Amino acid sequence: MGLGSYISTVFSSVKSLLSGMKLTGYYFTHHKEIVTQQYPENKREGALILPERFRGEVTMPHDENNEHRCTGCQSCELSCPNGSIKIITKQEVQPDGKKKKAIDTWVYHLDMCTFCNLCIEACPTQAIVMGQEFEHSVFDKKKLKKILNKPDSKLKAGVE
Repeated sequence: MGLGSYISTVFSSVKSLLSGMKLTGYYFTHHKEIVTQQYPENKREGALILPERFRGEVTMPHDENNEHRCTGCQSCELSCPNGSIKIITKQEVQPDGKKKKAIDTWVYHLDMCTFCNLCIEACPTQAIVMGQEFEHSVFDKKKLKKILNKPDSKLKAGVE
């Protein structure tokens, strides 16, 4: 490495540093623009606003009739890179006598989830979404294993 290359690197580093300090100085002199949210206080005041695309834990919405959109196709389970989703299915007999696959238990291991959103993208029926919950600290790791389908829930009519 020659002397010219070394001096060029030093000047580009100083330029980068000054660029960052310029932005810091701007926010330091413009006190009216609040950039930092004071976390515990703004939650108590109801002022905590998370971005629309925030990736919290995976949830399975149910409607007022305790119906969900999950068909048990297991595409979310297959797309999960670290196995944080386990879908246990069962065979249900339809009124016409045919057997159809349905979910028995939808298990979500929050402790293994990397919040990558791949399961949401893979779901063909939009049965699962990323929620807004982000406070997951617990003393017992077993509490991070969640069953997403509610007891006695069923598939919404018209979802295939």
